[in-house]
Parts: sequence; structure tokens; C-alpha cells
Amino acid sequence: MEAILTDCVQSSLRHFIYPNAIFLCERLCAEFPSEMNLQLLAACYLQNKQAYAAYRILKGTQMAQSRYLFAISCFQMDILSEAEAALIPANEPAAEIPNGAAGHYLLGLIYRYTDRRKSAIHHFKQALSLDPLMWAAYEELCKLGAAEEATAVFGEAASLCIQKQYLHHGSTSQDLYSSNEDCNLVSSKNFGSEDASPRQLKNMQTNNLRDIPGNYNGASVLAGASNQPLNSGPSNMSFYNTPSPVAAQLSGVAPPPLCRNVQLNGPNLNTLAVDSSPRSTVNSTIQAPRRKFVDEGKLRKISGRLFSDSGPRRNTRLSGEAGNNINASVTIVAGNGTSNSSKYLGGSKLSSVALRSVTVRKGQSWANENIDEGMRNEAFNDSRASISSTVSSSLPCGDNRTVAQQGTTVPTSGVSLSDSRVISGTSEILGLLRILGEGYRLSSMFRCQDALDMYLKLPHKHYNTGWVLSQVGKAYFELVDYLEADRAFCQARRASPYSLEGMDIHSTVLYHLKEDMKLSYLAQELITTDRLAPQSWCAMGNCYSLQKDHETALKNFQRAVQLNQRFAYGHTLCGHEYVALEDFENGIRSYQSALRVDARHYNSWYGLGMIFLRQEKFEFSEHHFRMAFQINPRSSVIMSYLGTALHALKRSKEAIEVMEKAILADKKNPLPMYQKANILASLENFEEALEVLEELKEYAPRESSVYALMGKIYKRHNMHDKALLHFGLALDLKPSATDVASIKAAIEKLHVPDEIEDNL
Repeated sequence: MEAILTDCVQSSLRHFIYPNAIFLCERLCAEFPSEMNLQLLAACYLQNKQAYAAYRILKGTQMAQSRYLFAISCFQMDILSEAEAALIPANEPAAEIPNGAAGHYLLGLIYRYTDRRKSAIHHFKQALSLDPLMWAAYEELCKLGAAEEATAVFGEAASLCIQKQYLHHGSTSQDLYSSNEDCNLVSSKNFGSEDASPRQLKNMQTNNLRDIPGNYNGASVLAGASNQPLNSGPSNMSFYNTPSPVAAQLSGVAPPPLCRNVQLNGPNLNTLAVDSSPRSTVNSTIQAPRRKFVDEGKLRKISGRLFSDSGPRRNTRLSGEAGNNINASVTIVAGNGTSNSSKYLGGSKLSSVALRSVTVRKGQSWANENIDEGMRNEAFNDSRASISSTVSSSLPCGDNRTVAQQGTTVPTSGVSLSDSRVISGTSEILGLLRILGEGYRLSSMFRCQDALDMYLKLPHKHYNTGWVLSQVGKAYFELVDYLEADRAFCQARRASPYSLEGMDIHSTVLYHLKEDMKLSYLAQELITTDRLAPQSWCAMGNCYSLQKDHETALKNFQRAVQLNQRFAYGHTLCGHEYVALEDFENGIRSYQSALRVDARHYNSWYGLGMIFLRQEKFEFSEHHFRMAFQINPRSSVIMSYLGTALHALKRSKEAIEVMEKAILADKKNPLPMYQKANILASLENFEEALEVLEELKEYAPRESSVYALMGKIYKRHNMHDKALLHFGLALDLKPSATDVASIKAAIEKLHVPDEIEDNL
């Protein structure tokens, strides 16, 4: 009876009939109340997106697999302290983490979201060392800025590890596959006490989950993981606060950094080429026409200085969105038999800076798949389940079954593989991952052109997939090439119309292109596809924001955050709308919420800098712009505003140096050239300022602020005719109402000497 019921439960799970599986499994547990059967019942509830039920069933259980499933349920319910305690019980410090690579990956996520970066990096690396095909762990390392070059991660050691799982060496009677607990576990050093958490992660009730690497399939749920617990360490957390700049004012030293960022070495681009480079419809060599200067942003006067009027617009790290992340429909079957879906646990795929006026607005985006779908894509493989006795994840610890073929072939999912096929297959897989991994790593470091070049090394069939094309779109977006970004995202949409990967960023691209019709169509399409995806509501919010309906836009962005509290881009978008509504207090809270989720979400650092700049809190402003610059040192916009803050702090020499770097970083971005001219004019270096402005007219021939500044300089030279001419040109270009008033005031005082005007 027990065997029949178990088989029926597993069959229902394989066919996605979860209510039937739950009903039969309850009968099974009532008749045969064992912890193994409770694991199966908990797995049924987890797959039915009822983590709270699995939590109640497994609370207090001791077997390793029970603790792993309990930790997953805790993670989905955002009870991270209990999830950590389940994986590393304090009363058994010598125990191993259950489920090998999957357990380390889950623990790494827990450490990441409780801001213990060093421990998170350690466990993600452990997961990769145990299972080189654990792509999700490499993604997380990229998001943390701690990933090694893909050629090292997916190199010879990874190849040997995979081959060891599939090849039988020697003529002994040992199992071809050993369980995760026997050969895939290593002792985990306790890093808890080394990482004092600088900020507290609030408990957030959410069911959003990027699928944990683990196998919930039928008998594999009952995988015999060792029930030895692990060591644990204390986690001291405090709220995330901005440091006071008072000490900096006294000492001339910048405020202390709020987080540490790892400086990465330059990548080794000598990766293996696989097949021929794709000839995609997205051309990375032909640059699309630059955006008009109005898309770069309108330069407004703030506190006597000309700044962008509306603050940051949306950008993401590909946190990310971000994200970086594999299509939710794709399932990678790792060497240990676990099924690793690519949906996010966290927020964001690649994060980028977002200026409404001058730069970009993004979504990890770095960027997020619909996490609320739970394990919708954890499809069961009948053939794999039928031979579960040969797969490591489905073998109980100590089960000494052997494979009939001795050394010559390995049965895998019903297919018999020879040694040569295993070796060649391993080489092909790792060659592919080296290109994908290095491209993703370069994007995470904001070396976007290098990332695009790397993706071009992919074969056609892989390049023209939804995930890769989304990454290409994000890279073009970081390069502020909106037309190419739009083209790439449209290709991604056609390749994977069911995927929401990068669609939040695509909506931002359309926002900057002012394509209101296309943006509206995309938003409605996404809502129809999945109303519970944060990307869908981000697109809706961008629609309303483009129409200047900031209150409705804010409600839509808040809905995205409600669906996934770890969606860093959603918090940032809320911050942008609060700033547009001049609610700076709530804007600061939203940006800080984004940074709690992802400390490398640099557009939130930028957003905070813009708020403090508008409030004339220049020490704070400089600090936050510098933090953003440390994360993304290639953004000319961030450099421009950092220079503006330095100039406001009377550090004009430093400001000019930063502006010159910004001009070199993007020669077609007019903002740093304008700001450099403004600084030179304030230093009464009028001739050089006019030279810069004359050059700037070539890039921005219809920007009124340029002509207005030239008029002021000619007025200082007592060249009243030229001054009047340029003031008139500025008015003809239809500036904002604020600029019109200031220009008319300057015309009225044209013949008033500067000394007298300054005293008026």
C-alpha cells in the first residue's frame, strides 16, 4: 500500500496535478507516519505554492532533507533566521550542509539578504566547486561583484568534477554515483561571526522565490541527505543609515563608505570560441543615432546652478535586475541530478544609473522573473524519475546500488553514454558556459562593449535565445544606445514571448524613446501574460510616468514591490516618482530599501545623491555620487554630477578633472561639457568656457541652456549685442517656464553692471 500511494503521489506531481498529490500524500502520511513521507507531503505543498503548509509540516524535523525543505519554505516566507538555523543547527557544529551544492546556494542567498557578503560569496563558491553547472551561483557572484573569470570557474577543474560524476573509474564495485552527502559535501567554515551585518533586513511577507537549486521530483524529494547539522554563527544587524558628513567637513575626508566593494581584476578574454559568431539582427558595430539632447535631459537652474530638472530616471543592473538571469522556462540539469531553474530569488538583474533627464532608467536586473510563480517551471522528467536509483540526488545515504554497465557506459535519463561522449559533452557545455559567464560578468562590471563582443562569440542558436538577447539589450541600455537596446529586446520578445526577462528595462527604453504607443502595448501584453510579475507593473508605471501622472505611476511601482519585496529596481522606481512629486523623505526611504536588497544597485546611490544635491546638502551628495561611481566607474552621467557636487563644495579643480573624465567616457553626452563650461565661467575663465560651449553647440544645437550661458558670458564681457542675440536664441528654443523667467530677467538687466546686479 505504501509503495502504491508513493508512486501515485509522484505520478501526480510529474503531471502537475498538485491537489491530487496532496490528497493522496495525506493518506500516505496517515497510514505510514514517517519523516520520509512528511518530506514528500511538504514537497507537494511547496510545488503548490503553499510554503506555509510545508513550514508547519517540517518544523522540528531532523533529517537532512527535511531541514533543506524546511529552509526553502522559510526562505519563501522570508523567515531567514529560521532558514539559516535549519541548514546549520547550532547544537551540531560539525554537521554538513544538506543537499551539497543546492544547500550551499540556498545558504549563500540567506547570507546575501542578511548582508553578510563575505559568507555569501564563500557559499556561492562552494556551490560552484561542488557543482560547476550551478549557473545560478555564478550569477549571484557576479551580482555581488566577486565573480572570478569564467575561464577559471568553468575550466579544467570543473571538467574533471563533471566527468567524475558520470564516468566509472576502475573495476571496483563502488557506485558510479555517490550521493550528494557522500561525495559532494565539504565542511563549511563558519563565517557568521566574521561578518557583522551593517544593516537590518526587515521581514517581508512574500511568496516570491527564484527557484532554489534542488529536486522536488517524486522520489528525489526523499533523497537521503545526511542529517548532520552545521555550525552557526551570530548575525548582528543594524539599520542602514547614511553617515554624517560633519567629520568630513572638519577633516576634508569623505564620509565613510556605507559598504565595501570588491575591486575586480581585468578579465582574461582568451576564452574558447564555440562555433561561428552569430550574425544577429542586432548589430553591435553600427551605432544607432544618438538620442536627442532633450532625451539626455533638460538642464535647469537649481540654486543658482544649472542642473537637470527632474533627477534620476530608471536604470538597473541588469540588477538586474536584475538582475542577470536565465529564462524562467529553461531548466538546467546539473551533474548531481538536481534541477536548477533560473528564476530569481532576489531583486534585480543588472543595475544601472537612471536619470530622467540625462541618462537611463533601469530595472535587475537586474530583470526579475516572476517569482510568485513559485516552482511553476520545475517540470518533472518521467524518464529521469524512472531511473532515479541511478541518480545521485535520489539515492539515500548509504544506498550501495551499482550500475550494470561497468566502466564502459553510463545510463543517464535512459540514455547510455560512452566515456568519449561524456568527455566531449562536458567540454561543449563548459565552453558554452565560459562565454556566457564571461559576458555576464563583464556586464555586471559595466564593461558593456566587452560583454557585447563576448556574446557575439556564441553560436547562432544560443545567441538568438531570449535570455542572451535580453542581456544584449541591457548592455546597449547601459551604453545609452536606446535604439539598439529596443531592437535587441524586441528580438528577445519574439524568441521567448513567454519570458519576462528584461522587460522592465525594455519598458524603460521605450520611456526614454518616448514611444508611448509601443510602451502601452508592451505593458498590456505583460499584464495579460502575468499579472503577478513585478516587470508587468513596472511597465505600467512607466506608461503613466511618461504621461506625467506620477501618482498613478507610483501606485503601479508599489504594486511591483508588493509582489516581490526583493525587487530592488521596483524600490528605485518608487524613489524616482517620489522625487518627481518632491516627496524627498519617502524618496530617500525607497532608495535605501533598494540598497538593502542590492548594495551594488548604483542608480539608487545616484538617486540619493540627486536628492541631497537638490537639498544643497553637498557633502552627502558627493558621498553618494562617489559610491555610485565606485560601482560603475564608466558612467559619464555619474561623473558629471559628482563634479557638480565637488564644484558646489568649492573644489573646482577636482570638479574640472572629473568633468574631463566624463567627457572622455562619452563624448556625445553634452552634460559634462556644459557643466565644465559652467565651472570655467564661475572661475571667470570666459575664453575657455566659450570654446567649450561652441563645441557643445555641435552636439546640442537646440539646447536653450547652452545659449543662455553664452549670453551671460558675453554680458560679463560687455558684449551686449552678442549677449542679446544668444538670449534671444535661447528663448526661441522654447525652454521651460523657469528658464524663460531667468533669461528674461537677464535681458532686463543686460545694461546693469555685474557688481550692481550682484547686490540687487
